[in-house]
Amino acid sequence: MSVEQNPTLEKDIGPETESNGTAPLRHELTEEQTARAAARFGYGPMAHVNTAEANLRPFGGEFQPGLYKSVEGRKFANPAPLGLCAFALTTFVLSAINMGTRGISAPNIVVGLAFGYGGLVQLLAGMWEMAVGNTFGATALSSYGGFWISFAIILTPGGFDIESAIESAGGATMFYNSMGLFLMGWFIFTTIMLFCTLRSTVAFFLLFFFLDLTFLLLGIGYLQRTDTNEVNTPVIKAGGFFGFLAAFAAWYNALAGIADSSNSFFIIPVAHFPWSPTARSRQKTARETV
Repeated sequence: MSVEQNPTLEKDIGPETESNGTAPLRHELTEEQTARAAARFGYGPMAHVNTAEANLRPFGGEFQPGLYKSVEGRKFANPAPLGLCAFALTTFVLSAINMGTRGISAPNIVVGLAFGYGGLVQLLAGMWEMAVGNTFGATALSSYGGFWISFAIILTPGGFDIESAIESAGGATMFYNSMGLFLMGWFIFTTIMLFCTLRSTVAFFLLFFFLDLTFLLLGIGYLQRTDTNEVNTPVIKAGGFFGFLAAFAAWYNALAGIADSSNSFFIIPVAHFPWSPTARSRQKTARETV
């Protein structure tokens, strides 16, 4: 690009003259001069970064453990808090039942939540995560939505007859073993998801850590039974306790994704691991200012 092609560029670099000081010298711009001139028009290597399109740090409120682009300016809102709330409430109720709260022993009340909120709504939130380009959020939310739907199918009384069919084939032992394998499979999946949160925030990591322990303990409770061939109640209660923690961790991350300057007087702290990109960038800034 020359001065003749864009006269405005001459203003950026200033006129140069011949050696005799009379006529202005017209010549091709150097690479640095071209970059400086281009930056004034919003492009080129020296232009300012468009923060609306720049990658942001990992954040549990967007259900994203890696660098991501904000949903601001897109047609879709942030679907993560919806999916997190659907997961949290359904997990809260089932975990309370697993801990024997108020003497409730039958978990059938959770069927409605598992179909309508934890299942359908969370599955929809996972599909919307796909639309905003969040692969992790789409995989996790859609999968746990599918978990709640499948769990509700198993517990639906007189509907699908899964429990009665298994018990008629091999008694309660076969049903307990089947449930144990079902829960252990979800433990493996949650462990995979947990590995993807190690560079994210502490709040985001704890959500999957508590959930991982929940599936593990519930699976053990069904597989390692008592002498009377009943589920291991203490282990089931322990699984319910960690499910309780997972529910509140999900609500916490949901609040972090909802609360901003437009609706809240405070921003939810999520805490970053020392090895996370955010913490390392802060350490680098602190060293540079000393």
